[in-house]
Amino acid sequence: MNTKILSWVVRVVAAIILLQTLYFKFTGHPDSIHIFSKLGLEPTGRIGIGVLELITAALLLLPRTKAIGSLLGSGIMVGAVFFHLTQLGINVNNDGGTLFFLAITVLVCCLIALGLHWRELPFTKVLPK
Repeated sequence: MNTKILSWVVRVVAAIILLQTLYFKFTGHPDSIHIFSKLGLEPTGRIGIGVLELITAALLLLPRTKAIGSLLGSGIMVGAVFFHLTQLGINVNNDGGTLFFLAITVLVCCLIALGLHWRELPFTKVLPK
């Protein structure tokens, strides 16, 4: 597959998942409140992470900021996976692991995009080629 197409596919998939989950965070859905309460981050963490995910989705979709979005998305999803594995569990509120697998999907997509575009990060300009 062409790397340009692969880049768009993984970035769009990650952005769609991130944007879809914002409804639950911003409307105070009971499942979202449950998750962030269990982490001791309700409501500030829920809203804060939602804002970061919104910014990440926008950065992923804009060609000039795709590398920064990929890095930010990778970091956020490493945190999500970490909390699933340490405090929340894979099956949260009997969701069958859906949220965990969505986090893994976004993480993998962002890591692929980051691998394709890491040289575009501002701090890599000083690295030797």
